[in-house]
Amino acid sequence: MTAHRNLGFVAAAATLLAAAPLSAIFERWTWLIQAAIVVAVVAGAAALSRLARAPLWGQVLAMLAGLTLGLTWVFPGGTEFFAFVPTPATFGHFGDLLNASLSDMRSYGVQVPDVDSLLFLAVLGIGAVAIVVDVLTVGLRRPALAGLPMLAIYSVPVAVYVDSVPATPFVVGACGYLWLLVTDNVDRVRRFGRRFTGEGRDVDVWEASPLAAAGRRLAVVGVALAVALPLVVPGMTGGLMSAVGNGTGTGNGRPGQGGSPGRIDLFAALSGQLNQTEVTELVKVSTNEPAPFYLRFGVADELRPDGFRVRVPTGRPANRNLPDPAERGGRGVEQQRYRASVEVSKNLNMPLLPVYAEPVKTEDLGGNWLYDPNLQIVFSNRENSRGKRYSFDYVRSTFSPTALRAAPSLPADDPVLRQQTVTPAVRAVDRLVDQLVKGRANDYDKVRAIYDYFSVENGFTYSLSTRGGTSGDDITDFLATKVGFCQQYAAAMAWLVRSAGIPARVAFGFSNGSNSGGGTYVLTNRNLHAWTEVYFGGIGWVPFDATPAASVVGSVRSAWAPDTDAPEEVTPLPGSTAAPGGADPSAGPEDPDRLDKDADQGLAVGDNGPTRQSPVWPWWVAGALALLALLAVPALRRSALRRRRRARAAVPAATTLAAVPGQRGEAREIVVGVDADRARADAHAAWDELLDTLVDFHVRVDLTETPRTTAERLAREALVEDAGAVTGVRLLGRAEERARYARDPLTGEELYPALRSVRGALAARADRRTRLLAALLPPSVLLRWRNTLTDRSTRLVTTTGQVRQRLLRWNPRRLLAGRPAR
Repeated sequence: MTAHRNLGFVAAAATLLAAAPLSAIFERWTWLIQAAIVVAVVAGAAALSRLARAPLWGQVLAMLAGLTLGLTWVFPGGTEFFAFVPTPATFGHFGDLLNASLSDMRSYGVQVPDVDSLLFLAVLGIGAVAIVVDVLTVGLRRPALAGLPMLAIYSVPVAVYVDSVPATPFVVGACGYLWLLVTDNVDRVRRFGRRFTGEGRDVDVWEASPLAAAGRRLAVVGVALAVALPLVVPGMTGGLMSAVGNGTGTGNGRPGQGGSPGRIDLFAALSGQLNQTEVTELVKVSTNEPAPFYLRFGVADELRPDGFRVRVPTGRPANRNLPDPAERGGRGVEQQRYRASVEVSKNLNMPLLPVYAEPVKTEDLGGNWLYDPNLQIVFSNRENSRGKRYSFDYVRSTFSPTALRAAPSLPADDPVLRQQTVTPAVRAVDRLVDQLVKGRANDYDKVRAIYDYFSVENGFTYSLSTRGGTSGDDITDFLATKVGFCQQYAAAMAWLVRSAGIPARVAFGFSNGSNSGGGTYVLTNRNLHAWTEVYFGGIGWVPFDATPAASVVGSVRSAWAPDTDAPEEVTPLPGSTAAPGGADPSAGPEDPDRLDKDADQGLAVGDNGPTRQSPVWPWWVAGALALLALLAVPALRRSALRRRRRARAAVPAATTLAAVPGQRGEAREIVVGVDADRARADAHAAWDELLDTLVDFHVRVDLTETPRTTAERLAREALVEDAGAVTGVRLLGRAEERARYARDPLTGEELYPALRSVRGALAARADRRTRLLAALLPPSVLLRWRNTLTDRSTRLVTTTGQVRQRLLRWNPRRLLAGRPAR
């Protein structure tokens, strides 16, 4: 048992080492401390269960109980007994954490801050892997298979990272796995006693033979090559330097935190900042453009039934030649080249860089920053924007309504049209779009009809007190209530434009902040903004801001998308005009008490109140009932088998023809026939029931003994204090012996009372735990299932071998080998 306990603790430590790759996901080491506590509780529960000589399923139940207690202690819900005993409310709290983790996984990317829901998910997964590793290593003695659940932990950062994964945590996990294998090997060798060399000299277990030492050297070299080779080959990872310490793509889209550009929820990030009461400086930008448009950093262009989502970007290094948008120029399209310098504060930490649309040249950016020409964003899988300073040249395009009206509609096979017009079917939205675009001859007029619809005249107002969500139901609610802020307007307009068959997407960035002079703008979290971009054939993406201009400080309107709520147009330049600046800011919170969680699911579209979630307790009750039903299967199987055998053993195997008076006048039965086959079957059924009863109560069963010998041994060892049980077991032994070896089986005896007396005596002799297991989880049923599974596996292996041998007979090489040479 000591060796098993040692091996169990090594399995727990190896599990923690295998979880080392998760360090690349979380910002801090809180997850490791919590995971170490939970894994230690699981390992302790396993050791105690083995000390009590519990079977494997008992060890699993003990470890599950330890996992529950550990999670309750680390993630309390406030309703526990003695701070660690869970209650039904505790499981409800766990369910809430799991539900929250689904949305938080979309909102956060590497590196993740200490969020309770994600920490709970990580610790729960590590604890579950610890149970599986313990069962495979100690219970089944298959430590090599324990590498599979360990590898499952490593697959988590592989799935999160867009480019490559740091190699050092994988080396740590591999060392833990090798430690587990070596410990198991040493334990197996110790079971055989001392080792001896060819000279007869005994050798310590740890002293390696030359062959074993060579094998270990080969294993170490193989692991080293497997780890080092991908780092050296540029095509397999990002290169040696990038894997060691050049960044891992931190950021999560929330200013001030990290995340991968393909794993962030820009809607949730923007909503969380707009609802903060504290003003935080994020970006300072200087440009020689007199009236610049919005500084942008992200795009959401994938529309699913649950709303707009961000696609994983792809691109080329941003420090090389970028695409020149000059081919978009033409009549009615003016293009001017400008230069801008950006200084990102330490409060903005994400894998995206704010730039003006259509950059053509960048400076002070390394090769880790990429540019996606389709999304027109600068991103990185290895670095973040915190404290970055860079400059870039960009092209500002302005469009006349005439040029946009003349833009041709995209053909049906155009990839942009097919990708950017995918829209879930929402009947209310489709009806509204049909009404708005009715009679419009070109794409621009259709877009303007939708754009003009979001006006104060039509009842739309600006408010931050709305919930998150960009699904069809949320869009329908927003169009009904007509209350929201920039996210609602941008996503709703993009949805309606897509429903009209025109490509559209949602862009994220900053409205123009306060001008500190010299073309320098200071942008804070109050300037975060979202707007719509529409694609026109031969021109490209054109911005439309449907949010009421009077509610957004630094809002920009243009000749092709004017302020529909203003009676006059002020046009500082042919392409753009600034909206009045005395209104409430788009980023200013109207509801200071609003929680960031309300926006964690994306764009809020006009909910009047929080969504009512379905209760979790029915699922827990259903799960508990299903678990109880599963645990009751062995007991039900044992009960059914006992009833069937009792029905046979209760009636003696004899046939009565008639009753005649005897010499003294009493009635006497005359037996004229006996069913020998039934008598033998009854005896066998009674004997099988006796053997199963012995297995249930942990009494030794020796199948090499004769029935008489087994009965005498039981009468001498197990039933010596119960005369009735001794008589009963001898009767059962005599009946089975006659059924096996005699010509005439034993008849006329009731075997079931004998079985009942033997079972009662064994139950009185056993302890409470044995009686409980015999009733709920009968070992005889589990043993029969295990033997059946083994037999079927053996037959399958035998059949497979036979099929293989038959296929080898038709091997073409054998036929060729048998042909005579010419």
